[in-house]
Amino acid sequence: MFERQERLAILLLVGVAIAVISGHLVLTYIGKQPFARPFSASSSDGELVHAEGQIDQITITKEGDYALIKMNNTTLFTQSQHVRTLGLQKGDRVSVYGIVQTYHGKKELVVDTAGDIRRIPADTPLQG
Repeated sequence: MFERQERLAILLLVGVAIAVISGHLVLTYIGKQPFARPFSASSSDGELVHAEGQIDQITITKEGDYALIKMNNTTLFTQSQHVRTLGLQKGDRVSVYGIVQTYHGKKELVVDTAGDIRRIPADTPLQG
């Protein structure tokens, strides 16, 4: 049916597909935590960082698609749907993962998914 080289090519394609799928599953399982650094003023644009703190202010943009969350003198930029889905409000303590970006000369964190924002119970001490 297939020649030797064709069988080898199919075997290699299947092997690569299995490796890619396995890698995706492992990385999804372990999450972003091992790859994120604590956020600081020296964090570089494009760097995956982690920050914790109390929400000081939530502002929805004029169009209503995005939200700006002020936390520890840092701005988090995310979709407003994430704020509504999680029911976030001023005073909530959260842990976030985001990508650093400079906007109008100030560092901010771009939070991609609602899963990158997690509430911290009031009796749990904040890290850093």
